Amino acid sequence: MNIKEYLGKMKGGAKSPPSVKFYEILWAGLGSAIGIFVLGYLSAKYFNPIGLTLFIGSFGASAVLVYAAIKSPLAQPRNLIGGHIISAVVGVASYQLFGHFIIIAASVAVSFAIMSMLATKTLHPPGGATALIAVIGGKGIYKLGYLYALIPVGLGAAVLLIIALIVNNLSENRKYPEYWL
Repeated sequence: MNIKEYLGKMKGGAKSPPSVKFYEILWAGLGSAIGIFVLGYLSAKYFNPIGLTLFIGSFGASAVLVYAAIKSPLAQPRNLIGGHIISAVVGVASYQLFGHFIIIAASVAVSFAIMSMLATKTLHPPGGATALIAVIGGKGIYKLGYLYALIPVGLGAAVLLIIALIVNNLSENRKYPEYWL
């Protein structure tokens, strides 16, 4: 049986995800552009000159959630802020405990970050990357120690949240957040 026959026999046939309205695409693009721009601007203007950053890769994934998937439980403020901060603390602890064995430190950081987010009802998938960055981020991140959980992680997530609150509520067709706690 080939793939076409298989898909034809599936109940209801193969389905694709629902389409997204054009205005939703525009709002998601606008919000993510503004959010990442503000992080980059603040980082370059105020944080890079003192050896800090507000730019970490996991914020790109957070932007997808808080500007494009605003109804998702994973995109709510509790998850955005809590998931990142908890994961950052777990990542730093993992590096400090197992840093001589980066592969072990990385796997412990990600798995314990996931378990911690689940236990605290703050699951935010980019948090896994935040924990991993604490382990593989290099000397600049290592020097921050637990400060990493506050700057760049906590402050950066807060900036994304503020922009999400503004942009997502400009349109009468969008409401963010669904809930706070």
